Amino acid sequence: MTLDLRADPVQLTAALVDVPSVSRDEAKIADLVEEALRAQTTGFEILRHGNVVLARSQRGLPTRVVLAGHLDTVPIAENVPSRPDEVDGEPVLFGCGTVDMKSGDAVFLHLAATIADPVCDLTLIFYDGEEIAAEFNGLGKVERELPEWLDGDLAILGEPSGGWIEAGCQGTLRVRLTTSGVRAHSARAWLGENAIHGLAPVLERLAGYTAREVDIDGCVYREGLSAVRVSGGVAGNVVPDVAEVDVNFRFAPDRSVPEAIAHVREVFDGLDVGFEVTDSSPGALPGLTAPAARTLIDSVNAHGGGGVRAKYGWTDVSRFAARGIPAVNFGPGDPNFAHKRDEHVPLAQITAVTAMLRTYLTGGGRG
Repeated sequence: MTLDLRADPVQLTAALVDVPSVSRDEAKIADLVEEALRAQTTGFEILRHGNVVLARSQRGLPTRVVLAGHLDTVPIAENVPSRPDEVDGEPVLFGCGTVDMKSGDAVFLHLAATIADPVCDLTLIFYDGEEIAAEFNGLGKVERELPEWLDGDLAILGEPSGGWIEAGCQGTLRVRLTTSGVRAHSARAWLGENAIHGLAPVLERLAGYTAREVDIDGCVYREGLSAVRVSGGVAGNVVPDVAEVDVNFRFAPDRSVPEAIAHVREVFDGLDVGFEVTDSSPGALPGLTAPAARTLIDSVNAHGGGGVRAKYGWTDVSRFAARGIPAVNFGPGDPNFAHKRDEHVPLAQITAVTAMLRTYLTGGGRG
């Protein structure tokens, strides 16, 4: 099997979906992408790093744009191979990864093979392990081991955004709050102290929490503080002496991780609870005032695209923002269908995103 990068991106999306590539099993699709880039593109330095495929041009152009997309998917739910169909009269393609994010990969690969004279140098990164624990993330490995490959004036992640530019991303923080008590037989509960009951003040503060809304570069980010797991109990006749609640804070990118931790501490100040940070990732500022980002917005607007909005959730744009590189999420597909059994992408969105990015990379959207 070979991938035809010059084929319609809709067909290329189907071809990519038809190659199973569940996380930790990306070798075959990485082989095909590498072979296609080497055979069907010109002017690119191409490097294979594990199951990450990297390509970059060195034309000496004034700006560099990074196009990055992950090759892996969540486990297949009887939705491979791909299947064309219609939803409400609109042609769509069903299949695992059609939304997240093989349609975005197809757009990037097609443009790399069909744009002869871009106005900017290009870097392409197709990576593995995005859908699982951060330690396996191929882009994270590039960040640690080949950081110069992330350099650019703008990074575009092919995350599904329905043809909108979703700028930056929220940061995420997980904290474990622990209460202690005294174990006792539940028939003589007065001899103990119930640790689960001790969680009540924590839950009260969460229920009364007012989320902050922040406007950055015209994008409104809404924060959220939520209990996501509660644990406690020994047996059906025992007053428990330990209980835990995991709290997830999704914070606007104007806060750093230490500032987010300080805020969560403040929310629970005065309560007799243990406090442990179990996971954290910084957000990414939208950076829409950067010249390369403004030009992308102009190109999207020229094609009647969705416009600009904040990205809710964390994505790998954070890795670029940490290096001072403006980064956005932009790709076909409704993110609400990602990972679902009936995952599907409208064919018109694949075509539209391709046209918008072609305009941008060839200078058609510049005033």
